[in-house]
Amino acid sequence: MRHLIQLIVAALAVAGAVVTGLAARSVVVVAPIADGQPSTTSAAFDPPLMLLTWLLITAAGVLAVLGVAGLVRARRARAVRTPASDPPAPEPS
Repeated sequence: MRHLIQLIVAALAVAGAVVTGLAARSVVVVAPIADGQPSTTSAAFDPPLMLLTWLLITAAGVLAVLGVAGLVRARRARAVRTPASDPPAPEPS
């Protein structure tokens, strides 16, 4: 159950990273370099929002690895404990 929660939180962190990543970018108008030239546009990024995006992506990656590794470990532990792999019980004499 803990590993599924880690995967859900990782998915939420990815969603938050997408939202903050989109909010961090804005388009600004750049003045022309020479007279008679048209103005251009450029992308400007908000540093605090970019940092938050990178932290959310990092947390999502760590949680995803921990969640998947835990699920794989749990599945392998269940496979080892199957009744077919248990040694036979001694017969009463």
